Amino acid sequence: MLACRSGPFLSLPCGAIGVSNLFEQAGLETGAPRPLADRLRPKALDEVVGQAHLLGGDGALGRMVKSGRISSLILWGPPGTGKTTIARLLANHADLAFEQISAIFSGVADLKKVFEAAKARRMGGRGTLLFVDEIHRFNRSQQDGFLPYVEDGTITLIGATTENPSFEINGALLSRMQVLVLNRHDDAALDELLGRAEAEIEKPLPLDDDARISLKAMADGDGRFLLNCVETLYDLAGDDTLDPKALAKLLQKRAPSYDKDRDGHYNLISALHKSLRGSDADAALYWTARMLTAGEDPLYVIRRLVRFASEDIGLADPEAIHQALAAKDAYEFLGSPEGESQIAQAVIYLATAPKSNAAYVAEKASKKAARANGNLMPPSHILNAPTKLMKDMGYGAGYAYDHDTEAGVSGQDYFPEDMRRQEFYRPVERGFEREIQKRLAYFARIRADYAARAKPDAEND
Repeated sequence: MLACRSGPFLSLPCGAIGVSNLFEQAGLETGAPRPLADRLRPKALDEVVGQAHLLGGDGALGRMVKSGRISSLILWGPPGTGKTTIARLLANHADLAFEQISAIFSGVADLKKVFEAAKARRMGGRGTLLFVDEIHRFNRSQQDGFLPYVEDGTITLIGATTENPSFEINGALLSRMQVLVLNRHDDAALDELLGRAEAEIEKPLPLDDDARISLKAMADGDGRFLLNCVETLYDLAGDDTLDPKALAKLLQKRAPSYDKDRDGHYNLISALHKSLRGSDADAALYWTARMLTAGEDPLYVIRRLVRFASEDIGLADPEAIHQALAAKDAYEFLGSPEGESQIAQAVIYLATAPKSNAAYVAEKASKKAARANGNLMPPSHILNAPTKLMKDMGYGAGYAYDHDTEAGVSGQDYFPEDMRRQEFYRPVERGFEREIQKRLAYFARIRADYAARAKPDAEND
């Protein structure tokens, strides 16, 4: 653990000190230049933009503010949507001491110091709001450490996360906290932030209308990123009015927000799968492009296409699986970027192909039946009889060789004798499965005829 090197905190670990306290005691809040995003940080809850669904009179936070009681919360949302600001303002409103730590830089020892300080503060009659940034970074045992202090009211815990709490926060802690979802800033919220920035700087942004739209698109709903870009523009653009091309050259291109082992990764692949299932080729192409431009492994995308071809198209279009596998072969042969054209081609084919999950459903149903009837022997007429003893025991007796029949299908029953015939596969009225329906109906008639002929023989026996 690192210790701070100067100032009154020489003997304390850095993680134990609230960020706001560090700046205040070091005298930086008045002497050092502050980033634009910090200067524009809301000073009251009604100044927070983009989260009216939470802060409005009927919103969860609006109701808490009215009641004067702040519950322990998980604030789940994308970067730059106001999680830290909201936590700080809630503490101010409820007259709670505000402590802030980051799960990246803090450990158990830091938490113990915060808890001890909160206990002492509580004995003096004042509560503590502990804000933990990126709380999902704490492991399970570290998260468990919050439980007794949340339960006895020593702290009001507000955790901020960009990841799905269902996966990242342990159940015991999650059950004691309310999860609130913050929205990515929409166009109106970003416009409001730009207006505030222009008022603060007392100068209009050096952008034409199209460049202003491009700047908001670059921000991708992240208010902090937007304001940092604005600050860069004021510093570097000079007196020139920039168009979108000049803006992109000045700011460079922001890498899309995408973490391949996090929630966004699964959201985008889910969006692709459901767009394909919904036969929307354009949307499917968009989600594919989103993943590939963000650095996703193209083979991961192709694996999903192969899976989709089997699960959601199946025999409605038997060519679909070949198109998906051809995309794999082409990509492995050509690499990026040339091989990505074959991926797009496969996406279009799969999206526009007739859909059927009949084979997928049949596979699941047959496995369920196998688990329920896993000890039944095949009927004797289809048992192999390689020895005389087996033949004497009746193995293979009565087997009808299908190729010797006029139809090429004997109609015999191949299910276990103690199991009624099951219908696992039910093709749909789409694509090639229409033809399969006709075949199955034909085979069913032959089986019915065979059963009718076999019944008198069995009665005579």
